[in-house]
Order: sequence, then structure tokens, then C-alpha cells
Amino acid sequence: MATRILLVRHGLSSFNLEGRIQGREDASKLSDPGMEQARQVGRALRDIPLTAAFCSPLQRAQFTAELALQEQGQGLKATSTDQLLEIDLTPWSGLARAEVAQKDPQQELNWRQAPAELQLQRADGSSYYPVRELRQQAEAFWQELQQRFPAEEDHSVLVVAHNGILRCLLLAALGLPAEHFNRYRINNASLSVLNLRPGGQVQIESLNTISHLGEALPKRSSGPRVLLVRHGETNWNRQGRFQGQIDIPLNEQGHAQAHAAGEFLKTVALDRAYTSSMSRPRQTAEAILKLQGASVPMTSCPGLVEIGHGAWEGCLEEEIRAGWPDLLAAWQSLPHTVEMPGEGGETIQQVWDRSVQAFARIVAGLGDGETALVVAHDAVNKTILCHLLGLGPADIWAVKQGNGGVSVIDYGAGAQGDAVVASLNLTSHLGGVLDRTAAGAL
Repeated sequence: MATRILLVRHGLSSFNLEGRIQGREDASKLSDPGMEQARQVGRALRDIPLTAAFCSPLQRAQFTAELALQEQGQGLKATSTDQLLEIDLTPWSGLARAEVAQKDPQQELNWRQAPAELQLQRADGSSYYPVRELRQQAEAFWQELQQRFPAEEDHSVLVVAHNGILRCLLLAALGLPAEHFNRYRINNASLSVLNLRPGGQVQIESLNTISHLGEALPKRSSGPRVLLVRHGETNWNRQGRFQGQIDIPLNEQGHAQAHAAGEFLKTVALDRAYTSSMSRPRQTAEAILKLQGASVPMTSCPGLVEIGHGAWEGCLEEEIRAGWPDLLAAWQSLPHTVEMPGEGGETIQQVWDRSVQAFARIVAGLGDGETALVVAHDAVNKTILCHLLGLGPADIWAVKQGNGGVSVIDYGAGAQGDAVVASLNLTSHLGGVLDRTAAGAL
């Protein structure tokens, strides 16, 4: 049993089209393209029975929720709540971004580079920090969601709101501060999925999926882009055996997943590719590169090999539970405290150190506008993504990595500034907008 939270940003609005600041300004209406995006969201959710739906009271979000739920076909109505209002940027409302930069250059710079430090003045002259206030607002809504729809039950809850408040909801779910506001991208009419699990654990199943809109990947910035992919399925994944550093190749389903990832990415020009030195990620990368229109150089990176499970490698979970019950329980709840038993056993911190270092070297070697494919493993990808999201080794279960899933990481020009996780665990090419791939063993 688990509760699934489906986060949807409103469709393209009139202010979005005009490049104007919206905030809580309710003159911004859902555009004609935004209406169609809302319907596309509803069609993507037709197979998902929803328990409840909530939306911001601003008209662009309300209309998105209404159209999406009409198309979804369950007859559900969304409940409007002020807790989903967008960020309060009243002094800037209606202004073009260039006008904001001219009117308030220092605060506009903070908005782009240090949003938690953005400070504005209300009409009465008092100062406030919009992002910090929004983070508190999101916390209140998140706590209410968990109380109303506990993880011990089975719910799917739709939340339709705005870019800023959805980013803050992600921060609230992961226990992160307002300073991490810019680490995510949330496109118009995108779908992100959070799983609530018993014990208070939260998992990002997917982030910023837009395949239902007819687009594979979000538009990129001017800097480097990395496509991080988990290898396709192996027989040991299917059986639930702990693989670790035993070199198990892809099975038939894994080859099909690798080919599907290649089809998904074939219109994306890849400049170079990097893979763990093991067979399953290498075979996945080869299948993806086979569908590229030009030859792409591929480099093997030992730092990206899967975690060494030591004595657990080749074992089923029930076999591990029989031999190491306390250690397995710790691995499932406090993974950062565990050193795998036996020769070659690693800690998550050791995997973190080598995988993050290897990833940093890859990014450092990319030029602006270049795109690299990186294919690795479940634990390796999780450590990299947790690092990019501002999480730590204790949080590796907070991100899901389906076999053949694709994550997108963007950097500013010259790879300066924090990375932006533009999408996480995209699996629509494997069937549906939700991740239906087996979790498999590491």
C-alpha cells in the first residue's frame, strides 16, 4: 500500500506567452494551447483512479484542473485551496523580465541565482522573502496531505498548481530548505509523481514528465546537458537477486528496454557517451547509440560500476534476510550506516564518492551545447541524483530508477552554477506516464 501524489503545473498561460511575471496575479488566463495541454494531462491519467484532487484558486490552475479532470473521465472535482497559491511577487506582477531587471537589478539577480535571498516590499512598506514564505506554505499543505492520505492506505491524489509552489512542495517532501529552490525544472502541464511510503519515506517516482504533450525532453539551457540512464533489465533483476559487481548481461526484456530508450532519444544529438565498465550498462548504451544518426565515441568509466554487495551478491532478498536480518533491515531504512559484508563489500559513502567524482569529470569535459549520455546502475544513479538534488547518502531510496529510465541534468554556460534536474526517471517510452518497470535488485 502507498499513497501517490501527482503534481501537475497549469497549462501555458497568457502571461507565459507574453513573458510576464505572474505570481499571484489572476489576470493571467489559460491560453488556447494551455487548454489543450490540460486535456492532454487528463488523457494521460485516464487509467489512474484518483482519490481526490486539489488546485490553486488562481484561474489558470483552476481551469487546468477542470479540463484535465473532465478528460480523465472519473467525474472528480478539484478542491481549491489557498495553500496552493503561487509565490507572492506582487511588486513585479505583470512586468516583463527585462523590466524587472531594470527596475530592481539586485533582487532580479537574487531571483535567478539565490532565490531564497530575494527580498521584496509590500504596499505598506514592510519587507518579505517570497521564496521562504512559499516554502513554509508548502510545508503546511504537505503535512495536511500526509494526514489526510496516509501512506499505509492506497490513494492517488492530483495536485494542480504553479511552478514555484510545486518546487516548494518537492522541497517540503524531501525535507530540503528554500535554498534549493532552483534545483528543479517544472514545465507547463508537466507531471511529477511522489510516492509516500509507510514510515514517512518519500520517493520521487518521476519528475517533469512531458511525453503526454508530444515532447520527449524539456528545452535545454545554453550549457552542457547530461542524460543519465539506468541499464535495462537482467535476469537477476527479474529474480530479485542482488547483482552488485557480478557482471550479469541484459535479458530479452532488458534489450527491448534499451532499444526503447534509443528510440526515445534518437532525435537527441549525442556528442559523447560514458558507461560503467560492466556488461549491462554497456549493452544499454550500445543499443541507444545504434539509433543515433552519427558515430558517438563511448568511454568506459570504472568509477560508475555498481555498489559492491560483497557476500550478498547473487543472493535473493529472503536468503539475505535469513543470514543477515538486522543488516538487511538497516540497508532498507538507514542505508548510509551499512557496510556490505564480505570481500568487496562497500558502503554507500564509498559509492557516492567515486560516482559523484566520475560524474563531475564527465561534466567538466563537456562544452556548452554538448549532450552526453551516461549509462550506469541503480545505486550509482541514485547517489549522483541525490547529490544534485542536495540530498545525502542516507536518502538514496528517495529517488526511483527504473530499468531503462532516463534523467536529464542541465548546466548553465560553462557548467557554472548548480545543476538543474530537468527531468528524473522518465519511463514513458517503456509504457505509460507512470513508472511500471520492476524495481529489481541493485
